[in-house]
Amino acid sequence: MHADKFRATVIHEVPPQGLAAPLTALWWDAKGDWVLAHQLVDELETPEGMAVHAYLHRKEGAAANADYWYTRAGRGFYRASLEAEWEALVEGLEGGE
Repeated sequence: MHADKFRATVIHEVPPQGLAAPLTALWWDAKGDWVLAHQLVDELETPEGMAVHAYLHRKEGAAANADYWYTRAGRGFYRASLEAEWEALVEGLEGGE
């Protein structure tokens, strides 16, 4: 699912069924609920979960914390716009379908 189709689902009250936790976190982030998004990835020890965790801390403005999570995820600090990073994460996690 492309990011635009994924974002279109945000009009609903709940995320689509069957999403993995990192995608669900990105859904809640798009919905404006950073706290719930963070709770979903806070304890994840997968590269995908840690990448979303890093993005959320970057969005929060906590660059040092974001850098820590980017490193744990095996990624360099992503310097594109937050919007571009969100889209790249969604498409990467969904397989760009």
